[in-house]
Amino acid sequence: MSRWNRSDMHNLSGRTVVVTGASSGLGLRTATELAAAGVRVVLAVRSLAKGREAAESIAGRTDVRELDVADLNSVNRFASEWTGDIDVLVNNAGIMEVPFAVTADGYESQAATNYLGPFALTNLLLPHITDRVVFVGSQLHRMGKIHLDDLAGTARPYKKSDAYRDSKLAITLLGLELQRRLDLAHSPVRAIVAHPGIASTNLSRHAMSGKITHALRFLFNDIPTASLSLLYAATEDVPGNSYVGPRGPGGLKGHPVLGQPAAAGRDGNLAEVLWSATERLLGITFSPLPSGELA
Repeated sequence: MSRWNRSDMHNLSGRTVVVTGASSGLGLRTATELAAAGVRVVLAVRSLAKGREAAESIAGRTDVRELDVADLNSVNRFASEWTGDIDVLVNNAGIMEVPFAVTADGYESQAATNYLGPFALTNLLLPHITDRVVFVGSQLHRMGKIHLDDLAGTARPYKKSDAYRDSKLAITLLGLELQRRLDLAHSPVRAIVAHPGIASTNLSRHAMSGKITHALRFLFNDIPTASLSLLYAATEDVPGNSYVGPRGPGGLKGHPVLGQPAAAGRDGNLAEVLWSATERLLGITFSPLPSGELA
């Protein structure tokens, strides 16, 4: 079987793709490759200065807009100011195993950045999206749990590794339930989850000591290879509810293929209950048609 590469992307001129967290790492690489294929790429970033610096390194059409997915006011502002179509939304922004912190909205920061923010952003932008939504997941979702009584992540003892894994299981279930709702609404939009394996970015380096990172470096995808899963998910004609990741052992390294999440990530009942609980927490409801803002 041939290995999919960036050279397999067809010309994508005329398309608009929003990439969150696009000022560095996988987001920047994904934005760079999409722009090279003719896409108008919107870098949705916390720091406009860093975003503009990143955009200067990209050959192609770019736009830089401020967005902090961990801040619901920022999410609401970004969505309310958007006009026109978005072909693809890539929910890339994320944090991993950081010290405990609570956002301005009162949510644990990993839950807010990796799940609650993308949930809100996706639903608010959905009336503009014409093709697909890509959620960046992780194989660590296989070790995650859903705490329906504490989606905010502030009512139980904090373990940074558990918080990350839980957020990635939640985002996997978000893709599953979003696709179910899109199908019921007869929408052509697709929801896809893509994971990069273990990527050599600051995200993984923050979670591991220097010695561990050095010892396990043979398992890591470099950034260009890790970004292929995101690019494949964003551009290939794959069905909704696809799970894309590296083809190597354990899905840790290599070129992208279609795979399958853990059984917990395929639990439709859990996905539906989680969605409803998240709607209640955030005060936002699903609608593929133009709708209001966060309550």
